[in-house]
Amino acid sequence: MRISANFDGGNIEVINQDNIKDVQLAIRPDVGDEFYQWFNFRLEGEVGSQYLLNIMNAGSASYPKGWENYQAVATYDRQQWFRLPTEYKDGKLTIQVDLDCDSIQIAYFAPYSYERHQDLLASVQVHPLVSLEHLGLTLDGRDMTLVKVGDGDESKANIWITARQHPGETMAEWLVEGFFNSLLDSDNVNAQALLDKANFYIVPNMNPDGSARGHLRTNALGVNLNREWQTPSLEKSPEVFYVTNKMKETGVDLFYDVHGDEGLPYVFLAGCEGVPSHDERMAKLQQKFVDALTLVSADFQSEFGYDKDEPGKANLTVASNWVAETFTCLSNTLEMPFKDNDNMPDPMSGWSPERSIYLGEASLIAMLAVVNNLR
Repeated sequence: MRISANFDGGNIEVINQDNIKDVQLAIRPDVGDEFYQWFNFRLEGEVGSQYLLNIMNAGSASYPKGWENYQAVATYDRQQWFRLPTEYKDGKLTIQVDLDCDSIQIAYFAPYSYERHQDLLASVQVHPLVSLEHLGLTLDGRDMTLVKVGDGDESKANIWITARQHPGETMAEWLVEGFFNSLLDSDNVNAQALLDKANFYIVPNMNPDGSARGHLRTNALGVNLNREWQTPSLEKSPEVFYVTNKMKETGVDLFYDVHGDEGLPYVFLAGCEGVPSHDERMAKLQQKFVDALTLVSADFQSEFGYDKDEPGKANLTVASNWVAETFTCLSNTLEMPFKDNDNMPDPMSGWSPERSIYLGEASLIAMLAVVNNLR
């Protein structure tokens, strides 16, 4: 038996692998030791054997409730991901593997690799309405790339989408891939109608360093980017620094910050009701967007989610709140589950890359529903 995580986005430490019925593992924390929950590793073993993998430090992870009713994901071919029998008990996460091939990859959620990220950028840039802009370098020296879609007409609305501020929330970049699939489809009349009225500024991966390092929530310095928006710096959070500067240059009429939630088994939005500038116009826009997304995606719901902030009490270091307050615009955080979606369960796959992609396509139609009211 061999266990390896020495690859892009890999994360696991082996404590003891002498007994295949009690393989003892630990998740390596993000830099700074404050956060951990993401794991991603490869197991090689004997076909036909059963392995019980015990993540011994699961009980002290960032979101212990995220393990309740959770099933790890796995793949043999790195294309199709499925769920494995998983149990959380007494602070230990046990994953059962009945090995059908020599090697299996096991992860917290289906990874979105840096190589696939590069493929995504390369594939979209060939579209005549797309251009790529280099915003700057991360602390590890990786590119921060902005995808611009549209003709730049200043009379049009400016829609910003960001994903993977928290690098372990890979479903966010899967959603962006689905959004691009629809937006750049020449046969999609909804996309054409939206591009007639809006320019897009999309950052598919806000945290490439954390993604490559196998982090859950932070960048190379151990900084949670979604607490940096009020006072970003080149020293701690260049990723946010570059994006906020560009936003001030373009303006923002709609902001969509895409995330994943460890604990809640639902797709939901977190709005900006608590920002000081929140008014009736913003409230009506929010309701219209929620109604539209509910109509076009059976995966989305508005019954379960986060508590709304009290008026004037929003945390302005959070992206969606800072953008809402700075630009007085429709601004949301979209959350998807790491678990299954309790509204539309799928025992084989749970929430998946495919469902995330479809939600990206649905998000486009919801944006079309409100684009005429953004200014």
